[in-house]
Amino acid sequence: MIQQALNELSQQIRIRPRYDNFIGGQWVDPATSATIPVISPHSEERVGSVPEASTEDVDRAVAAARRAFDAGEWSNAAPEERIAAVRRFSDLYMAKMMDIAAVITTEMGSPISFSQLAQTPAPWMMLNSFIDVAANHAWEERRQGVLGGEVIIRSEAVGVVAAIVPWNVPQFVTMSKLAPALLAGCSIIIKPAPETPLDAMMMAELIAEAGIPEGVVSVLPAGREVGEHLVSHAGIDKVAFTGSTAAGRRIAAICGEQLKRCTLELGGKSAAIILDDADLGMVTEGLKFASFMNNGQACVAQTRILASRTRYDEVVEAIASFYA
Repeated sequence: MIQQALNELSQQIRIRPRYDNFIGGQWVDPATSATIPVISPHSEERVGSVPEASTEDVDRAVAAARRAFDAGEWSNAAPEERIAAVRRFSDLYMAKMMDIAAVITTEMGSPISFSQLAQTPAPWMMLNSFIDVAANHAWEERRQGVLGGEVIIRSEAVGVVAAIVPWNVPQFVTMSKLAPALLAGCSIIIKPAPETPLDAMMMAELIAEAGIPEGVVSVLPAGREVGEHLVSHAGIDKVAFTGSTAAGRRIAAICGEQLKRCTLELGGKSAAIILDDADLGMVTEGLKFASFMNNGQACVAQTRILASRTRYDEVVEAIASFYA
């Protein structure tokens, strides 16, 4: 029943059997014939494929991003122009939210109810929050200097950004990097996880339709070795990474050696703290969703539970009832 519903969803949203590379806002032939098959966790069937980006593809994307940033059509545009373009993207995204949600369920296994509730509405809300921040931000202001006189404080784009995202909440993490980068005037190269590239490709279609200038956005699915080539590329000015602590250490080492900015969101686990006066029945009911949402594949999943010694046995018994 579930697989039949997913098959119908896939037909409705017309997942492409194969994509080209999205480099600098254009669909182009990949440098090699290597592909990444996308396998549904529900059926273990192939639901699509994307090109597996090579180091040559990364070089092309970085060159396009570098040209776009240095030319200034996007980076030097008035903030109002960038905001207007990102608003167009937001409108297009809103119209396709449920389609992208269905794709995420198909490629990574998130329950469709959770995908429709959070996997795409949350990124869209985040996108609009960043638009509001940009619209109210003082991009240039004059201040009184500490030693007298006047100084100008100006917000400027950092340059070309490499954004590397995981598979469990792919659109949410992507948007947390893409939205501020675009609004600030950066060029950005997104490397989605090889397990979940289809939603990123659908988003790329909307980027192209929104009229973001050529060169500003690229999307390149790839594995770890190509990802490291992207991180260490001399044309990259900043790396934004969400993923494992081990990968984060490696990225931090590369960026530190090159004196390159990086933002790391690494492995961690949220804890539920049960206080002595808590209503244990209410708490355990809440933990059912908080622990198992998104198939339990979430950094905020409450899979660590801390309780005082006086209530330990009671808490263990209540949690054990999850599996009864």
